[in-house]
Amino acid sequence: MTVTDIFKSIFEAEPLVVQSPGRINLLGEHTDYNEGFVLPAAVNKYATVAISANNTGNIVMHSVQFNKTVTLPLAEIAPQTENSWTNYVLGVTDGLIHGGKKVTGFNIAVDGDIPIGAGMSSSAGISCAVAFSLNELFSLGLSREQLARTAQWAEHNYAGVACGIMDQFASLFGKANHLIQLDCRSIEYKYVPIEMEGYALVLFNTNVKHNLASTEYNQRRQQCEKGVALVKEKYPQVNSLRDVTMAMLHELVEPVDVSTFTRCKYVVEENARLLAGCEDLRSGDLIAFGKKMYATHHGLSAEYNVSCPELDFLVDAVREDADVLGARMMGGGFGGCTINLIKEEAIDRIATDLAPKYEAAMGKPLTTYVVLTGDGTSIVSKPVVAA
Repeated sequence: MTVTDIFKSIFEAEPLVVQSPGRINLLGEHTDYNEGFVLPAAVNKYATVAISANNTGNIVMHSVQFNKTVTLPLAEIAPQTENSWTNYVLGVTDGLIHGGKKVTGFNIAVDGDIPIGAGMSSSAGISCAVAFSLNELFSLGLSREQLARTAQWAEHNYAGVACGIMDQFASLFGKANHLIQLDCRSIEYKYVPIEMEGYALVLFNTNVKHNLASTEYNQRRQQCEKGVALVKEKYPQVNSLRDVTMAMLHELVEPVDVSTFTRCKYVVEENARLLAGCEDLRSGDLIAFGKKMYATHHGLSAEYNVSCPELDFLVDAVREDADVLGARMMGGGFGGCTINLIKEEAIDRIATDLAPKYEAAMGKPLTTYVVLTGDGTSIVSKPVVAA
């Protein structure tokens, strides 16, 4: 049964149906909170919501995945510890209300096929689908950028993840056959065409669950801030690593704290690598772009130190394969997926060969996803209005 069918069976009403995609990120990892650049794309896996107004003071939420229905009065919206999936619905609703928008009671069913914990940001998919559907249902008049910020607010205040804007932006602004070169400082963006020419984007899931709220993640942010503070003592115009050069790092950070220098070095070089990678894509040079993916993984593993043995194993396993142009870990780190640029005709061979080797070495199964770039959040169907 589709989410529409399930919604109708529970609520006996015709819903508005909205889908919002997960995302991948080709280059630019851990650069977003340093006001740098990222290069995400929406993918053809979606969170889907069916929704209708219910003319009450209640939010009635149904999760298809958990087969559970939860009701909460609008007046009692607050982060939930039980049924935490409701936090994405409640957080977005609260964010809209905080922004001065009028939201009344509604029924909503939530479903999707974005793998949880694989680094494709299933949470952003749900949050953006909810934000877009409420904006449409109650004619709130918000732009896609405003919806992205509302969904980000929900992540911060209800899910407890201090994420950047990339995931929500990619989900809402995705465009098929394009990546998004997003400036995380100004939120200016450009679409960069990606001509695959017989290659495909393949994710290998380590099936190691990462935790973005971990001590290690927070420590990286603190080290980046420390590096900026050290540079700022001499160059007061510097506000983030976006403003920092390698010369500044060598002069002011390396002599004081080698570990902080190494973390900052990765971020500064990754921003430059991303901009050069966009030029590779514009000129159709997938080989050069793939080499930058490998270079990014080296930086994340050896310098930023957010990889793990499983991720490194998967990248090293394909590095010498002529049918793989590039590979790297994707996402916050410590688990999740590698993203690979693989010749289409070689995908089955590589996946079949890699799975038993990975399981033998790491004691975990390997899951493979072939993804296509897709469009951003959209309406699937509207209620049929009788004439």
